[in-house]
Amino acid sequence: MGKVVEPELIYEDTSILVVYKPSLMATESRDGSAMDLVSWIRNYRARKGEEPYVGVVSRLDQPVEGILCFGKTKAAAEALSRQLRERKSTKKYIAVTSKSSLPKEGILTDYLVKDSQAMKAKVVSPDDPRAKKAELSYRIMKELDNEFLMEISLKTGRFHQIRVQLAYRMTPIVGDIKYGGRATGGALALCAKEVSFLHPGTGKPIHFEINPCNPELRKFL
Repeated sequence: MGKVVEPELIYEDTSILVVYKPSLMATESRDGSAMDLVSWIRNYRARKGEEPYVGVVSRLDQPVEGILCFGKTKAAAEALSRQLRERKSTKKYIAVTSKSSLPKEGILTDYLVKDSQAMKAKVVSPDDPRAKKAELSYRIMKELDNEFLMEISLKTGRFHQIRVQLAYRMTPIVGDIKYGGRATGGALALCAKEVSFLHPGTGKPIHFEINPCNPELRKFL
């Protein structure tokens, strides 16, 4: 699947760490067979002689690259998690899709179920007792060679949400072969590009933005 790129520390202070997670690296793995981002941060903090606590606020799927914020203390992690629950923090993604049956912009609402054995999500009836509501907003930013660059904002955070909601509408993400996307030999073309929140220590608005590494995304930028 290719070489795992090293994470990059974007910002650090006494309360938080903001880190770029490369595609192919897990946010946090259970078996310890390969380096994950949380372990990488713990090692980084230990080398500095700090308590290697890592407060996980949100995660990204292993094949997805992008920005993640972590609490350096339990209080900071809890404050960031509260903002996420109360929708006071925002995260914007960009994706490249092959085909598009969608209007230029809109809101997608579905009900999803996670299939843990297949490690996939699927859209089901709202009446399904297992269903969880999933909602996102999007806009198509550019078109190039019959593919589309989309900006996406999540209103909920469900398992594989962006991937399954787009694929359900015959708009799969490039490289996402699990959901019918065009194979590229690399990671899927989805990146958590921007994040905004209130600093858990100062209460001031803070914003971070990156450029993706994935060549399928970079050709649009």
